[in-house]
Amino acid sequence: MACGNFYFLLLIVFVVAQSGHGQLSPNFYSSSCPNALSIVKQGVAKAIKNEARVGASLLRLHFHDCFVNGCDGSILLDDTSTFTGEKTAIPNNNSVRGFEVVDQIKANLEKACPGIVSCADILALIARDAVVYYGGPTWKVGLGRRDSLTANRSAANAFIPQPSFNLSNLTSSFAAVGLSFKDMVVLSGAHTVGFARCTSFRPHIYNDTNIDASFAKLLQNKCPRSGSDNVLQPLDYQTRFQFDDKYYQNLLVKKGLLHSDQQLYNGNKADSYVKIYAMKQGEFFKEFARSMIKMGNIKPLTGSRATTTFSALGTSAFTGSTDDVNWFA
Repeated sequence: MACGNFYFLLLIVFVVAQSGHGQLSPNFYSSSCPNALSIVKQGVAKAIKNEARVGASLLRLHFHDCFVNGCDGSILLDDTSTFTGEKTAIPNNNSVRGFEVVDQIKANLEKACPGIVSCADILALIARDAVVYYGGPTWKVGLGRRDSLTANRSAANAFIPQPSFNLSNLTSSFAAVGLSFKDMVVLSGAHTVGFARCTSFRPHIYNDTNIDASFAKLLQNKCPRSGSDNVLQPLDYQTRFQFDDKYYQNLLVKKGLLHSDQQLYNGNKADSYVKIYAMKQGEFFKEFARSMIKMGNIKPLTGSRATTTFSALGTSAFTGSTDDVNWFA
């Protein structure tokens, strides 16, 4: 079993939500797969120990999934004869990564409880577990999402935020999926971990004025105006593998890596939130957990709607990438 293999058998299972009325519940698998959460946690820990930055990629998968028709696992689906998947959408193509980690965790879950845990729920759990592994906050993940039977490439192109966005673009993008301005600022704090390619931050370091001159020069030495597109730099230059409030502290001194990052501290109404989170890590952690729960509740498929499990007939189509970021990484 795997999430989103190119060759698969679709097994449509109609499941009545165990939590009642189609609502998500942290206890959804307590009877049907009691070891599900520990299996996922162990899989995430093993993956990050093997490659430190992959946890940020797992967190980003959940973001990009939820921003396109809700948290339904559709980002994991490969192209078929009837639809084009979201992996080749502009924000995802040669960018999103970590699919092999999801597939391995799904395989481990299938051994313990076949056909029970959805891929959409796996994405929600690995995001939380990656944050915790990096030293960030924890929260109770609502479970019981069903997996989508199809994907929407055009929606991925339209709704996933871009590193070139200004504050208005960011606000509109988050509002389109029911997230507030405050949610936007606090969820941007996910950029306290992860990396971005030269192609993502080049416009900011050469064209923008709201960037520390010495910081820009340092980055220009690593990312020339042309070439070296795949050179990686940490989104948080201070603590690249630690989930903390340094991301916001960087913004206060104009050392945000992306154009979209520095937009959050640029003489606008987001400034006050950035100042609070830069000074009060506990407040950032509390609000980040709250907003992650809210994001995880974007239009989930629940109750008696169809879910899919995938019986792999071949290997995963995922081939890897050098890019960790278009928006959240």
